[in-house]
Amino acid sequence: MSERQGHGTRHWPLEIRYDSKAKAVEIDFDDGQSFTYPAEFLRVESPSAEVQGHGPGQKQIVPGRKHVGIMAIEPVGNYAVRIRFDDLHDTGIYSWAYLRELGERQDELWAEYLKNLEAQGLSREP
Repeated sequence: MSERQGHGTRHWPLEIRYDSKAKAVEIDFDDGQSFTYPAEFLRVESPSAEVQGHGPGQKQIVPGRKHVGIMAIEPVGNYAVRIRFDDLHDTGIYSWAYLRELGERQDELWAEYLKNLEAQGLSREP
């Protein structure tokens, strides 16, 4: 059984590009889907324990990252990338499945992030 069978459909990235002017990552997946991820979005949705916490309901709202950029995108095995942000955050390992989920849910997650910032009196500005 291949990795693509038995555990739901997995989509693999064919190409990952970083546009430093736009501060956005573009990923083309093997099923033809493409997503553009602003660096700020990837930073505030980092899968790191620092952002996600250590259990359900512990997610931290990360303010002040409107101008964050990416210094490096490094492969982790054949299943993920580590993104090194210019605010020195580099502990998130972004699996292909997590990146796909972020792409598919970007509008919903971004709206939730903005709502939570406002509710806590926080800003995207540094």
